[in-house]
Amino acid sequence: MGQPHQGEAAGVEAGLVPGAGAGAEAEAGLASTPGPGAEAAGTNAGKPTLGVGMVGYAFMGAAHSQGWRTVGRVFDLPRRPVLAAVCGRDASAVRAMADRHGWAAAETDWRALIARDDVDLVDICTPGDSHAEIALAALAAGKHVLCEKPLANTVEEAQAMTEAAEAAFARGQMSMVGFNYRRLPATSLARRMVAEGRLGALRHVRVTYLQDWLVDREFPLTWRLRRELAGSGALGDLGAHIVDLAQYLTGEPVVGVSALTETFVRERPLPAGASSGLSAASETSPRAGGVGTVTVDDAALFTGRFASGALASFEASRFATGRKNALRIELNGERGSLAFDLERLNELSYHDHTEPGTHAGFRRILVTEPDHPYLDAWWPPGHGLGYEHTFTHQARDLVRAIGAGRRPEPSFADGLRVQRVLAAVEESAEKNSVYTPIAV
Repeated sequence: MGQPHQGEAAGVEAGLVPGAGAGAEAEAGLASTPGPGAEAAGTNAGKPTLGVGMVGYAFMGAAHSQGWRTVGRVFDLPRRPVLAAVCGRDASAVRAMADRHGWAAAETDWRALIARDDVDLVDICTPGDSHAEIALAALAAGKHVLCEKPLANTVEEAQAMTEAAEAAFARGQMSMVGFNYRRLPATSLARRMVAEGRLGALRHVRVTYLQDWLVDREFPLTWRLRRELAGSGALGDLGAHIVDLAQYLTGEPVVGVSALTETFVRERPLPAGASSGLSAASETSPRAGGVGTVTVDDAALFTGRFASGALASFEASRFATGRKNALRIELNGERGSLAFDLERLNELSYHDHTEPGTHAGFRRILVTEPDHPYLDAWWPPGHGLGYEHTFTHQARDLVRAIGAGRRPEPSFADGLRVQRVLAAVEESAEKNSVYTPIAV
């Protein structure tokens, strides 16, 4: 443990490179990407600063950087985020990442980053095996914490992190888990509609999250395929998202599950070098560098029950050929239904079952109006947002919670609730799908 992993090399990620969308930003009057050490100004010039230190610098590090770099130029905030320092083991790689994404300094030891006087908030973007150690140290040092999902690799770690976060909250420190799909305007609107009773009593929830990047048997054994680093496979990587999204949209917890998991390819080539976890290179000659054992699941399929009695089905797979990042959720209630598809992320599908059958049916809601969640600060109606905006909204919500002294959502306690569901899924799968209750 100790230092962050260097298994994820900084790379050009689509839509996350500084300058992407620069024309649109310039047209809207937003400043271009700042250089190293630059502060997000915009409407927040003169506000007290919030120094951000980030541990981890690959895919999620780039996404979080995009959020921190942009948020103060779009939203009115109580404090002005400053990209103080980023941390990774590889000095040259992390320095290159800092230069690319606008971080003022680069560190190679996360303890040194936490100790910096210019770091007020620690953003954890490392593999799951280091989440608990870094978060606990940051909270003990008096820092606010943002931790990527899943919160930890075990329920015990998540419990310890939640207890530390509760104690820190009493001292004025805020902690939040990075379930970014809550931050889409469409999912936020769906939550509002459910809370307003537009669906009535819920009957069914069905969720799938499908990818295909592991279909190739020669894809190398990256950290995401090793239990000691990732905690679990598709279950923790994708399942954590859909469990949280389902509990968020319904406003109630999953109280029991019955599950199946499977690992389809049990041995893979050892990687030739660094990887991002979602892409990597094997040796030129297949398996020339040897093979290793895959110790996580490739797919998880489980049914569940919510506290109200509503039934649920969940599927998470990294073997769904042709599916790149296909997350879909549908809720059916006595008064109506809602559906969301990440591949159409500016839309909701809504059926009002109280209307006469002669003209009732699912209708498309284009979620781009200024009175929709988050959209008062963006483009004119009809101009959609993208994946990267979820991280800007995440940063907005956390900074505003810090400024108001209120608990951010999702909290570490929310992350713990998800962790308990994941643990119950694994337990059920190990016991031949026996129904496994979950403590609420």
